This record gives sequence, structure tokens and C-alpha cells, in this order.
Amino acid sequence: MIVILFRILILIALILLVYTWVQYLKNPERQLRIAKQTKDFFFVDEPNNSKKNLQFVYKGCLFDGEKYLGATEESFEVIDIHVSVRDPLELKGLTRDDIYFLENEILLRYPHAKIKWTHPIDELLLTKIED
Repeated sequence: MIVILFRILILIALILLVYTWVQYLKNPERQLRIAKQTKDFFFVDEPNNSKKNLQFVYKGCLFDGEKYLGATEESFEVIDIHVSVRDPLELKGLTRDDIYFLENEILLRYPHAKIKWTHPIDELLLTKIED
């Protein structure tokens, strides 16, 4: 009887271990950190939760976006997104085309949104392109 109980406890412990490992691998904060180290693009968002901000990494730079809900002609949607960068020094090497790529990625997920970039990113978008 004790042997069977011990086997059941070991099985429960293994199931709990596997569950914890899967949750660790799926953790979005961990995936953001890895994408930042490898300088990849990774987008974290809960589209059904308008109160939860979005985060994304691109070329080693971590961005935060605040979503604001508003009315469109048909329904309530996210109509404003204010994007800021956590560490402005990470922006080194980012070009205007990179910002346009990020805007396209956001607009794919939120087509009614108007994107507002905060300082210092907005200065890159306002400068004239020299020929």
C-alpha cells in the first residue's frame, strides 16, 4: 500500500515538474529577454485586454506601448497607441525604415490605431530626409 502511494506521489511530482517547465518556456518575459539578446523581433500583447500594455523588441531595443480605447464607426476599438522606449541608448542604429516596419506590425494587429511615438523617436520621424 505504501509503495503504491509513493508511486502516485512520484507521478504527481513529475507532472508538476513538466507543467512548471512548460510554463517557464512559454513565459513572455523570458521570450522578450531572449529576443533582446539575439536582436530579433518579438511582440507581446493581449489583444482582447485593452488595459494591458503591449511590449515588443526589435534590434535589441525594448519598446512599451500604451493602448487607449475609443469609438470607431462600428464599435469600440484601440484607437491610440503611445509607444516609448525604455532605454533611449538602445536606439543607436535604428533607422526610419525600422520605425516604419514597427508601425506596420502594430497596424496589422490594430488597424484603427493612430500611433504616437514619444521622445526621442518622434524627432527621427520629423527630421527631413536629405537626398
